[in-house]
Amino acid sequence: MTAPDPLTAPGIARRLACLFYEAFLAFAIALATAFVFSVFTQMRHALRGREALAVAIVLVLGLYFTWCWSRGRTLPMQTWRIRIIGPQGGAPSLARAWFRYVLCSVWLLPPLAFFAHQRVTDWKPVTAVLLGWIVFWALLSRLHPQRQFWHDAWAGTRLVDVAKPPAAS
Repeated sequence: MTAPDPLTAPGIARRLACLFYEAFLAFAIALATAFVFSVFTQMRHALRGREALAVAIVLVLGLYFTWCWSRGRTLPMQTWRIRIIGPQGGAPSLARAWFRYVLCSVWLLPPLAFFAHQRVTDWKPVTAVLLGWIVFWALLSRLHPQRQFWHDAWAGTRLVDVAKPPAAS
C-alpha cells in the first residue's frame, strides 16, 4: 500500500465533516462569548450592543482558530486526522493562521451579503443559499492541483492527512 501524497488534501467529505464539527464547536464558543459579554456589559436588551457583541464573537473565534492552527490542528481536525501546515511543512505561524482566518470569511460572507439589505422573515432561503454556497465553494477545490481549498492556497497553508495510528495487536 502506498502512502498518500502529502500535497493532496484529505477527501472533500472528510473535510466537510470536519467543517460541520468545527461549526458546532464555534457555536459553543460564540454562546460562551455572548454570555460573558452580556454579563460584563450588563446587557439588558438583546438589540442594544449587538454590533459590539458580533465583533467580540468574531475576535474570540479568531483567537481560538489562530491559536489552534498555529499548533497544527483544532479538536475537529484531530478527530478527522487532518493537519494544517504552512509553506515549510510545519504548523503555520500566528500571522499566517490569522490571515487564513480572515480568508475563511469567504465561506460565509458572500451568501450573507446577498441578504444584508433585506429584512429576513423566512430563514429557509438564507439557509438554502448558505448551504448551496458552502457546497459550491468546497467543490471549487477540485480545480486546485492539490485539491486544497482556495483560501488555503491564498494563505499559503495546506490541509494534509495524518497517518492513521497502527491497530493494537
